[in-house]
Formats: sequence, structure tokens, C-alpha cells
Amino acid sequence: MRPEDVGLSKDIQFFKDKRAAKGIPKVTYATVYKCEEFSLCIFFLPPRAVIPLHNHPGMTVFSKLLLGSMHIKSYDWVDPVVSDSSSRPSKLRLARLKADSVFTAPCNTSVLYPTSGGNIHAFTAITPCAVLDVLGPPYSKEDGRDCSYYKDFPYTAFSNGEAMTRKEEDDEEEERYGWLEEVEMPEDSKMDGIEYLGPQITDTIC
Repeated sequence: MRPEDVGLSKDIQFFKDKRAAKGIPKVTYATVYKCEEFSLCIFFLPPRAVIPLHNHPGMTVFSKLLLGSMHIKSYDWVDPVVSDSSSRPSKLRLARLKADSVFTAPCNTSVLYPTSGGNIHAFTAITPCAVLDVLGPPYSKEDGRDCSYYKDFPYTAFSNGEAMTRKEEDDEEEERYGWLEEVEMPEDSKMDGIEYLGPQITDTIC
């Protein structure tokens, strides 16, 4: 998938705007297509814009960075839940860090599964960015797929120093962990919807 496939290029006005924004710049999005089985959206992030740490319950997500460079941080829950009430608040849940790196387009598509692949992730734009997301099934509060937001803490912040159990196949690279706390939707995370003006998708199945 290329930017041209959805009518994008580095020459569009969104990427030419160099005006300094006060605070954290707002993210905008365009819905390319949506049905009961999946949704297809493009997110536009000015430099320094953030999509905070959030989850995709029971969903598979294909995420493609079409333009720009961004930092991506993602986690998966550690199951079963580690109970260590003596050293941490009960509202925290242990998660395994899947990614904590900068990605620059063009790059491979990332795939997030319901319980693996970095289902809980956050984006921070370094340059103007455009990200294409395919979510299947889409968010639906009625069906128990509402979006939750999290704040992460280093594992050592609430650990009693006991070593984590490691699988034999992980002996070449030390696994990293963090504690996640569910929080209310951050006020500065609200997005503005804009019209999708790229090539249209013909509805023949959904």
C-alpha cells in the first residue's frame, strides 16, 4: 500500500503547514470505508501530535505508516495476570513491551492481534505523518469493543525485585515489561474528522 493509493502525497497542504501550534497538535482522521466487518481509516498527525496509549479489544489491526516518521510504543498483556499486591497498586496490570522504536515510511505493515503483536499502542509523530489503519471488527461499544486508554509505568517502579519467568526461546533477548493503569480518555486526544477525498471503495460484499 502506497500513499498514492489513497490520494496522498508529500505535496498536500497538510504537510506544508509549518505554523507552530500551541500545546499538543490535534490529530485528524478520514474514514475511507466502514462496515460491520471492518473499518478503514487514515490518521493525520502533525509533528509532536500524539495518539495516546490505547487498546483494540478483540480486534485485529493492520497499521501502515504511509508518510513520515513516528515513534511507536506498544504492549501486550501478560497472562495470567501477575498478582503482587504487596509491591504494587491493584489497579495496575503487567504488560510486555512489544515495540519502542521510531519507524519511517516506507516500512512494513504492522499487525496487531487481540492478544499479541502489540494490541495496546501509542503513536508520537516526529514529522508530519499519515497512518492507514484497518480494524476488524471495528470499535463497537454495544459489542464490548470500546476503546480504553492507559498510562504506563516502568516495571521496576512497582516490582519487589523478583525475577520474571522467561521462556527458553527468549534467552537471546531480555524481555521488557511495564505496568499499565487504565485512565480516562485524555482531553487532548480528541480528533477531528475530515472528508476522505481519495479513490473510493466499491461496496460489493459488506
